Amino acid sequence: MEHHTLWIVELVNRLLGPVVAPLFGKAYTPGLELIPDYLVMCGLIVLGVTIFSLAVRSSFSVDNPGKLQIILEDIVGFVTGLLKENIGPAGPKFLPLVGSIFIFIFTANAIGKVPGLMSPTANINVTLGCALTVWVYYHLQGMKAQGVGGYIKHFIIPPGVPLYIAPIMAPIELISHMSRVMSLTLRLFGNVYGEELVVLIMASIVPFLVPLPMMFLGVITGSLQAYIFTLLTIIYLAGAVHTELGHDDAHHDDQHAHGDSPAHAHAAA
Repeated sequence: MEHHTLWIVELVNRLLGPVVAPLFGKAYTPGLELIPDYLVMCGLIVLGVTIFSLAVRSSFSVDNPGKLQIILEDIVGFVTGLLKENIGPAGPKFLPLVGSIFIFIFTANAIGKVPGLMSPTANINVTLGCALTVWVYYHLQGMKAQGVGGYIKHFIIPPGVPLYIAPIMAPIELISHMSRVMSLTLRLFGNVYGEELVVLIMASIVPFLVPLPMMFLGVITGSLQAYIFTLLTIIYLAGAVHTELGHDDAHHDDQHAHGDSPAHAHAAA
């Protein structure tokens, strides 16, 4: 299939090509694509989200929220609810990364429906980058929550598993965690790339109206893929930071907050 360079990719390479070329030990020539299309799209998403955030933050109000603010608060509340449901009271502290992953993937999936642009998540390099970010992050958070030694023990001997089964469980757990990178990468890439390929084939055969239903379906599946990726990120985080002591403390704090401590229960009786 013939590769067609997007206009915005050509523009970015014309502007930044002379600056980037010496870094690769090359001399810039017009038409040389040193910055690939998926990196241009990722940069466009980051720039767009940043400009949007700076533009709307001054319009937010606690007393009189607008429609846009309500929508954004609902999205934040939805992700925060997932974090609390799967991780517990400490879940919202992971919102910055989890929320950023959701916004990036959702926007990356949706931007491909705009004429003249493409979804960067249709490139395996982008989905691999997202998967590796999640993988490294939840391991670091697990070590932070349990300590390096405690996390390695938790990693090799999951809670409830007898010690004598550790030699069998250790390689299984290692393979399981390594396969998560491949699973996250291929699931997102395969769905987005396949949908874009179908739309491209349909548009080449019968342009204009015929590809529209598939593009509309792509908006739904793109949103679903962003949700699935985010949910799996939260589940992996929950497994990494979970400790029996932390779970018991969180449960005790929750009881105390609702006045359901044993002393209260005894007094009520």
